[in-house]
Amino acid sequence: MSQATSTTAQTSTASQDTSVGEPQIIRPEVRTTLVTGTATEVTVQAGAHRYTIDEPAGLGGTDKGANPVEHLLGALGACQVITFQVWADKLGIAVEEIDIALTGELDLRGFFGIDPNVRPGFSSIDVAVQISGSETQERYEELVETVERHCPVLDSLGNQVPVRATFAIV
Repeated sequence: MSQATSTTAQTSTASQDTSVGEPQIIRPEVRTTLVTGTATEVTVQAGAHRYTIDEPAGLGGTDKGANPVEHLLGALGACQVITFQVWADKLGIAVEEIDIALTGELDLRGFFGIDPNVRPGFSSIDVAVQISGSETQERYEELVETVERHCPVLDSLGNQVPVRATFAIV
């Protein structure tokens, strides 16, 4: 194991059977590892996919990839786009295009420990959704309300999710 903290879980797939019954649990697997010799470059292994996360030079990195908070915003936006597609299909709502712009506000005094009264995470996230298609305003409002109820990343950000961490010194 490298000097970086790693996070893992087991990935499995669930059927798309939406009937009420047995839980359909999935456990996405992600492993994060500090690239040796760097200050902030991290390799992420997510299932069969591998990518780099880094910080810009102003935060001590080399900007080889989007930073973690940009990935969080990207995860929320991508999850919403996918949730829109899934639920538009389920509700029979025609969608031609979905574009989501996200902005988060974060005060770095919390991250750097400058002010103990400032949270290190986002204080707010703004999501601007643009949908185009041939449906009525009411149908798209129904879709938006449904997405807000069913988007897993939005739910995870909006509710307190227990995070259990273990640490090993090797």
